[in-house]
Amino acid sequence: MEHQVAATPAGLRERKKQRTRDALLRVALELFTTQGYERTTVDEIAAAVEVSQRTFFRYFANKEEAAFAVQETVESHFVGALRDRPAQESPFEAMHNAVLTAWASLEEILAPTVPVELYLRTYKVIESTPALLAEHLRRSTELEEEIARLIAEREGLDMDTDPRPRVAVAAFVGVMRVTGRLWGQGGDPGIEAMRELTERYLDHLTPALATDWRRRPT
Repeated sequence: MEHQVAATPAGLRERKKQRTRDALLRVALELFTTQGYERTTVDEIAAAVEVSQRTFFRYFANKEEAAFAVQETVESHFVGALRDRPAQESPFEAMHNAVLTAWASLEEILAPTVPVELYLRTYKVIESTPALLAEHLRRSTELEEEIARLIAEREGLDMDTDPRPRVAVAAFVGVMRVTGRLWGQGGDPGIEAMRELTERYLDHLTPALATDWRRRPT
């Protein structure tokens, strides 16, 4: 007979900690999206999971950190997809394909923590809450810099002397912001609608930058 290896006490503790964190995160996002970010308190979140306020702060510095926890996972997933793109792809091709690849596997990535529809609802809360939107823009600036450095590495460029990586990433991220805002204003809250809108706008990025808009294509 095969002997099953018993889980170590340390392993059990880590799994319990992860379950507690996931439960706090799910409850926090549900409350943010149903009653509003500003109206939700840490006490409410902790009480819903039947833990103390002190336990909440063991996992999250504050409500804001909880609000952005899944967004950070999504962004890291995109950066990882970009790192994996073939070297022969141009910068715009690599970013375009990376974001579509990331969207295609988003449900699988988020499933262990939160449903993807809860993440999408949280994204709308971030976009519509002034305090969160300001932090979102700050974080986006940091993400732009990280992506630009990755593009520069792919192309063998020095960002301190060549502005192209930052310019390309600024254009790409600008399109992503536009699509996110338009999706939030639309009637279809699903991930497929977000993915289709993103792809449609990204398909217009290169032509918009490279052509004379007043001249009709023949």
